[in-house]
Parts: sequence; C-alpha cells; structure tokens
Amino acid sequence: MIRMKWGLLFWLVRYLESQNITCKINQTKSISDALHYMEQVDKMLVDHGGYTKGAVKCLEQVLEETEVNETTFISASHLVALLHKPQRPFTSLVIHASKSKAMLDKTFTNSTVSVQLPGELNVGWNNTIVFCMITSPETNWTTWGASDLYEGRLVGLSVRGKNITGLQERVNITMTLTMGINETQKPTCEFFNFTTSDFSRNGCLTLWERDESQITCSCDHLTYFGVLLVDAILPPTDLKILTLITQIGCSLSLFALVITVLLFITNRKIRADVSMRVHINLTIALILLNLHFLPSQSVAAQSSSGLCVYMALALHYSLLATFSWMALEGFHIYLLLVRVFNIYVRRYLLKLSLVGWGIPAVIVSLVVIIDRGTYGRVFLDLSNSNSNAICYIGNNMVKMVTTVGVFCLVFAFNVIMLGVTVRRVVSLGQRKQFGQSDSDRAKRDICTLLRVTILLGITWGLVFFSFGYLTIPGLYVFCILNSLQGFFIFLWFVMSLRKIGNSAKTSRETQSTNN
Repeated sequence: MIRMKWGLLFWLVRYLESQNITCKINQTKSISDALHYMEQVDKMLVDHGGYTKGAVKCLEQVLEETEVNETTFISASHLVALLHKPQRPFTSLVIHASKSKAMLDKTFTNSTVSVQLPGELNVGWNNTIVFCMITSPETNWTTWGASDLYEGRLVGLSVRGKNITGLQERVNITMTLTMGINETQKPTCEFFNFTTSDFSRNGCLTLWERDESQITCSCDHLTYFGVLLVDAILPPTDLKILTLITQIGCSLSLFALVITVLLFITNRKIRADVSMRVHINLTIALILLNLHFLPSQSVAAQSSSGLCVYMALALHYSLLATFSWMALEGFHIYLLLVRVFNIYVRRYLLKLSLVGWGIPAVIVSLVVIIDRGTYGRVFLDLSNSNSNAICYIGNNMVKMVTTVGVFCLVFAFNVIMLGVTVRRVVSLGQRKQFGQSDSDRAKRDICTLLRVTILLGITWGLVFFSFGYLTIPGLYVFCILNSLQGFFIFLWFVMSLRKIGNSAKTSRETQSTNN
C-alpha cells in the first residue's frame, strides 16, 4: 500500500512538473516515507538518465516535513541526506559528507564536502535543518543547463518553515577538488533558481585560488548549490601581463599629459588657437581618468570605505568626461570639415565646456541621489572574492547604461566623423599642390588620420572585437593603444609645436629676404 502511494506521488510529481504546477506536501512524513521517496528519485536516474527539477524540489519538501527527534542520516544510491532538529541555539553547525555518508560535527576519512551553518539561521525546536547532496554523472544535468557541474554534485540546504535569505553571516560550503582544473577553466559557485530554472551567482562568492585543492562557496541564502566549470576569460599569465602593460602605459600617459598641459600654458600662440583649447580639455579629462584609475586598486585594498566611494565616483566622472570630450572633438571636426563656412558660435568654448564637464556631473549626481551605495569596492571577478578589486560602480545596470551605453553612442558618432575626415583627406589629396611630392602628401595624410583617430578615441572600440579567437590578441592591442593614448597626444602636441616654430622661422626668413 505504501509503495503504491509513493509510486502514485512520484508519477504525480512528473505530471505536475510538466504542467508547471508546484508540488505541495502538507502531511508529516516518517523516516521510512522519506527513504522510499529518495529511492524513487534515485530510480529516476537509472530509468530516465537524469533528475527532474520538480522531483528534486519535491524531495526537499518531503525531507523538511519528515519528523525527526535527533540527527538522522538517510541515503540512497546517489543521494545523501541529513536531518537535524537543534535542541538548543548554536553559534555554528558543521556537516561533513561524502557520496555515501553524512555526519554532524564529525569529520571522517573520505569526506569531500563540509558545510558550516551560522547561528544567524535562528533555528528553533520546531524547525528541521535539511542537508541533501545529490551526486550524479555530469551528463545527467544537461536538462538543468549544467552539463559542466563539477563531479555532478549538487548540495541542498533548507530549514523547515523558514525561507533563509540575506544572511550577514554567510553559509560556507567547502568541497574537495579531486579532479584537476586546466588553465582554460575556472570553478564558480552558483545556486539553482527553481523560479527561473537557471543557475545564478547572485549572493555567492567563490573562494578559490588556482592550484588549491579545495573550493569554498560562501553564500547568503539556502537552496541547492553547485560548482560549475566555466571558461576562464584570461589565463592568469596573460592577466598579469595585461595588468602590467596597463599600469606602465597609464603612468607614462599621465606624465606625458601633464607635460602637455605645461607646454600649452607656456606657449601663447597655442593658447590662442581654438582647436588646441578643445584638445587641452580632452587632455585634462585623461589626466583625471589616469590619476584616479592607477591608485584605484590600492585604495580598494584598504579598509576606508569613504575614500573608496570618492575614488569610484571620481573615476566614473572622469571616464564620462573623457567620453564627452571625445564626442566634442568629433563635433569640432564636423564644424571644420563639413560646415566650413559660418561656423562662428558665440562663446563657443564656454558652451563646449558646459557640455563636456556638465553632462558627466549631472549623470554622476543622479546616480548618487538615486543610490549612493552604487559606488564602492568591486571585485574584478564577481564570482571570486579573492580576485583583485577596484573602486568603481557595483550596480551592473548603472554600469551598462552610464558607461557602456554612453560610449556606444560616442563611438558611433566619432566613427562617422572619422569617415568624414577620410573623405575630406582623399578629396584634397586628388588636388596637386605645387612643390609637394606624392610621398610627402601621403605622410601628411596618414599623420592627419592618426591624429584624428587618437583624438576621437577610435581605439577604444577595439573592445568590440575582443571575443572568440580574438579575445587575447584583441585585449593586448586594446590595452597597449588605449593606455598610451595620452602619450600619443603628447607626441602630436610636440609635433604641432615644432610645426608652428618652423612656420614662424620661415615667415621671419621671408620678411628678412624682402627687406
């Protein structure tokens, strides 16, 4: 009779899942009932090559409703469960488990998983703590979207009658890595969201360094957790090299940009040139960007949250200001090459400054007003709290809209302006100029296009090509060119000074000859 009842329940679970109906079990179950249902779920692996989400969720509810008076261990072929009803409050509770065994506060030889539960769970005498571990070949999790689930292991945690989320004291699940992980992969801690039927990293940190034999998942809620192997964005060696290239390039650019501003201040003729005054605003924006980017990682490593918030806010503002002045460089080129005539604008530089420095200030102010907590310490690898951190924007939506979205608009506009410049250079190149050879004209045209490319920030668009087989080469080119953008502006500025000096010298020689 009991087997018929549970066979019917098992069939009902499969039907309810196909109809997207939640399994509900309201009656208290005995240990034998729970064991029988575990066997039925385990039989699903043999008969159907995998587990259904509804069956696992229903198993969790069956275990929660199972009445126990002491710590109870139950197991089937591929499932291990431990039920514990605390008799008194605790500050910490540790569960050790292997594929076939689970014990409370006692380790054993072949234990591969340990779970540390905090006292913040606030479990009472009428609550049951449920630990359930499922181990199955990785191929049996394909319907869950997790064919790369490490060792096919899923660890479930729940408390009867309580929905545990937002813990300040995190739940730590430590797993022994018995299989090697190659350089192209990295493990990440994720939980299965039964609502969206997908794995997610939200609320979980991955505590692991390469070559370590254990990984710890530190999460702020209870549910089913697993370690998924994902493709590493960059091998550790390339990451270190790219970081070094960026730091050296940005440091060199910062020094060169400061020299550029000093040269601008000390040269009266250049100060009078409107285009140069536009360029110097972009130079100042890049100085601010490098000045706040370079120490950001060091500041994030310190305990001062206030300083990190300032650094994140200033970095966001200077990045937006850089994008704004890149766009204004494009607008200035539009006036010079497209409008040509009637381009006088009253208080032109003042209006450009209001846009170039004002719009970023408005965006940053709105972010602060809406949520000041947006700025702060952000891990470069969001799934790994051992990774390097910088002071920047923690909210992904804000980051995408206010930086990636703004850059896409600026990049699209400046690509059009670059096309206009190319067209103008080609049309002028078709006109023969007296005393100028083809090679001299070609050099001049190439220099013009390189200068415009740098000022418009076209090289920032290389990030769009950093995917697939081009990921690592694309990132190397991106880091080299963009970290040295300020140095390239300095070189162009020096060449402009030299050109102005030669023009002045030629003018004086001509006047002396005429006299």
